[in-house]
Amino acid sequence: MDSKSADKPHALCIPYPAQGHINPMMHLAKLLHARGFYITFVNTEFNHERVTSSGGAIELKHLEDFNLESIPDGLPPDDCRTQESLFDATTKYFLSPFKDLVSKLNGSMEVPRLTCIISDGLLNFTQQVVEENGIPRISLWTTSACGYWGFLKYPEIIERGILPFKVSMSLWKEEDACLEWLNDKEPKSVLYVSFGSVIVLTPYQLNEFAWGLASSQRPFIWVLREDLVVGKSAMLEKEFVEATKERGLIMSWCNQMKVLSHLAISGFLTHNGWNSTLESICNGVPMICWPFFADQQTNCRYVCKEWGIGMEINNDVKREDVEALVREFMEGENGKEMQLRAKKWKESSKSALQIGGSSYDNFERLLKEVLLEKH
Repeated sequence: MDSKSADKPHALCIPYPAQGHINPMMHLAKLLHARGFYITFVNTEFNHERVTSSGGAIELKHLEDFNLESIPDGLPPDDCRTQESLFDATTKYFLSPFKDLVSKLNGSMEVPRLTCIISDGLLNFTQQVVEENGIPRISLWTTSACGYWGFLKYPEIIERGILPFKVSMSLWKEEDACLEWLNDKEPKSVLYVSFGSVIVLTPYQLNEFAWGLASSQRPFIWVLREDLVVGKSAMLEKEFVEATKERGLIMSWCNQMKVLSHLAISGFLTHNGWNSTLESICNGVPMICWPFFADQQTNCRYVCKEWGIGMEINNDVKREDVEALVREFMEGENGKEMQLRAKKWKESSKSALQIGGSSYDNFERLLKEVLLEKH
């Protein structure tokens, strides 16, 4: 770090090692960088390599004062990593290399200029280090439809609101062929289906969703990660593939914001993770909801009951229920009403990001009252 960079406030950003935490942390890091912060962004070695190989870090290479670091996750190179094993290993082996990283950063700059921004899942494993080094600490969590930034040690609690989604920090290589496929479709005619980066299905659930989509006779895009099905790769029955080849597109991963913003997309069949929920709202896309765990049930309730822009599938998914909901969603009166309400929520989200909007003002408060004032 040169002397000019050392004069800047420095944000050390450490996300929980999952796609749904890495992207929001990167959005925040880019915003802080644009406001004059030096950024050190930390992933596990495994996720760092995945981001690099998927092309997710390409747009950061030309940025000055934006440093990507990695910390060993403690797993052998040939280990078949799952989300659970990665987090377990990170919690066991994170502390020592994190101490080394903080020590290196402290040696290159004044300690009071460094602020550590941590996903809440890693707080217990970083608290001692940052306290010993006198570093201001912010705990960030994004797992609620109420969406709060929480600031430990500080009295301020600033609402998280909506961040602009302009950065892709994908752990999977994104397939762009879907956008060309969508270009040939009628407006508001295609259902987008994705259960995020962590959710896993049983083979039975996979087939129920598949045949429900097939029976609905509606065009769809379906993201099927290789690890989507418990204990095996996500394999669909040949009969289903044959029956839907003219109106269905299956892919392993995509840029979700680009897909949701396409005019051909009518709705989103989702697990209701907070990132997916926000992305759908920001693009004015109503949702068919199948929440699984954590904040997803809360998010589903807001989407379906409070905001009126979604319909929920029973947890015990049945193909006939999927078919009926998709048909009603795509062409029924309830579906038409949700489209109108979703459009209004899209406009509200745009307003929140403008000067004077709630998200804009809350970010300014974060910047001035917490990050800069404490320095």
